Amino acid sequence: MRIYTHPEYLNHLVMDGHPERPERLVHLMDHWQRIGLTQDFQMIEPRPIPNERVLAAHSQSHIDFLLASQPEEGLLPLDPDTWMSVASMSAARLAAGAVFAGMDTVLNSPEQRVFCAVRPPGHHAERDSAMGFCLFNSVAIAAIAALDHTDVNRVAVLDFDVHHGNGTVDICRHHPEILVCSSFQSPYYPNRLDNLIQPNIVNTPLEAGSDGPIFRAAIERDWLPAIEAHQPDIIFISAGFDAHIDDPLADIRLVEEDYRWVTEFIVAMANQYAEGRIVSTLEGGYDLDALALSATAHIEALA
Repeated sequence: MRIYTHPEYLNHLVMDGHPERPERLVHLMDHWQRIGLTQDFQMIEPRPIPNERVLAAHSQSHIDFLLASQPEEGLLPLDPDTWMSVASMSAARLAAGAVFAGMDTVLNSPEQRVFCAVRPPGHHAERDSAMGFCLFNSVAIAAIAALDHTDVNRVAVLDFDVHHGNGTVDICRHHPEILVCSSFQSPYYPNRLDNLIQPNIVNTPLEAGSDGPIFRAAIERDWLPAIEAHQPDIIFISAGFDAHIDDPLADIRLVEEDYRWVTEFIVAMANQYAEGRIVSTLEGGYDLDALALSATAHIEALA
């Protein structure tokens, strides 16, 4: 299995105390190195996403706004949550480039599974706005690009972050070929598009305090019939690990084995409908140890 990552992700800087900090990736990669996981998988640096691919998901005005907002030095807040530094646009283009490269890998090589260890995350970025730590919606860009492949008629994006994937819903709701399933704490940030009702959008809200059995039952209830009906040719995962019981940002009570379970569930769906093809990318997860242990369970199940 391939893991796409890049040192430039660490140069996307945020204010002191911000949860989406470079230490997330540093701690994750250090943990994988300690347990020997980085020796088991092929580590690859992606290229920046081409501008024409970004424009399939985002407006030119959104790109222009980000370019105009990027500071020449220091930090600049786009909103109270979303910050830019000198290297932020470079990191965002490389994050989207990683998911795009992962898509190309699973569609054009014998490799079936890819994980993208990236930042900034992407699933809150809507067509015309950055928000929730996100600048470009890496998964939505790659999901739309996958439809250009001759073997792909339908795509699924499965999002198990503790926050609703509003950006992915916003962009992909206009593409009936793309199924978007999102589980999230509700009511909770971002409180946008989480009650949209249409055939290719499946929202799975979870009450604060929900634990593993509740999460697993909700996924089987909502996602299983939707995936079976859609029969995707490739599956993307927005892998957020901030629903962990130790995460400071929310109040869902998952543990590592719940992430292993949901990954095994998705692998079974991919094997049945998508020739095993999965591209997973890191979204949330802000307790460093919980992130490392949960992402490791996810990677092991993917592999």
